[in-house]
Amino acid sequence: MPNIQKAKLRTLSGKDVISIFEKLGFVVNRTKGSHVVLRRMHFGNKQTLIIPKHNKLKTGMLRALYKQALQYVSEDKLREHFYT
Repeated sequence: MPNIQKAKLRTLSGKDVISIFEKLGFVVNRTKGSHVVLRRMHFGNKQTLIIPKHNKLKTGMLRALYKQALQYVSEDKLREHFYT
């Protein structure tokens, strides 16, 4: 039987996550306090993500950002950045 391991969520900071989304075409729209609003236009639709700019994002927050981003980005492109 093959050894199949579950993918593990990476440890990422807010800065890391912002960098990931910038590579996927999002741009920083504005910053308010410790949150950064990222936005991109895709086929005429405005796509917005709000990222907390913390040193280390907790697992629940990373999962929530991942799920939110799946509305705009295919899982194939996103998974490699969030999971090992």
